[in-house]
Amino acid sequence: MDPVRAIAGIGLNVADVARASALYRALGFADGGGSGAGARLTFGGFVLDLTAATGAAYPAPRAANDPWFQHFAIAVADIAAAAEIALAAGATPISHGGPQLLPPNTGGVTAWKFRDPGGHPLELSLIPGSRWLSEARPGQVFLGIDHTALAVADLAASQAWYEARGFREVGRSLNTGPEQDRLDGLAGVAVDIVALASAAGGPHLELLGYRSPRPAPARPVGDGDVAATRTLIVGGSGENDPDGHRLSAWRP
Repeated sequence: MDPVRAIAGIGLNVADVARASALYRALGFADGGGSGAGARLTFGGFVLDLTAATGAAYPAPRAANDPWFQHFAIAVADIAAAAEIALAAGATPISHGGPQLLPPNTGGVTAWKFRDPGGHPLELSLIPGSRWLSEARPGQVFLGIDHTALAVADLAASQAWYEARGFREVGRSLNTGPEQDRLDGLAGVAVDIVALASAAGGPHLELLGYRSPRPAPARPVGDGDVAATRTLIVGGSGENDPDGHRLSAWRP
């Protein structure tokens, strides 16, 4: 088994490449090439590959604790302005009541979750004291890709699986309370979050283990379905994690 070196980006299946591309460009991505029925966008060193898909639509119910849930988080300097831009570009909210300031014990991050036109979830994160804010240019709203997050059924098993592939724990928290409920668009949320980083840098990985509400059993997601998401990995191999989240070897 080759150790994973870093997360290079995300691959998404989308029903409408042009519509999805327009949203992601509004969120700070730039054209990075691509051919055929797809597009490649980039944000800093992060790659977003959009692939046209004609399979099943994103499954319902589409909740933040569903086992197929995977989002990536964009660090921002002004979360109210960023949310307005996303909504104007075709986003639909997951969070209730707009961006949520989470308690100090979870880092004091202000976050907002939403979906792209095809149903894929994303997050905006305003992270106090972060390098994102210290390095931001005047007037810059969207700063870069902070992390990607996966809902998992067995937190310990998933953490061991990713650590065997080169990641290491860099933080954890138990998120609960009304702010987390509104952020996730759910009631009675208690979620363990484990942050894992690669020694090679790049966006970190967060594992989301929901104690409550417990997710429904995972449904199979076909390679041609709109819900299909792939984590693009430098230095690894193509495989699925214990919950079926796809890792794809990335070759620039």
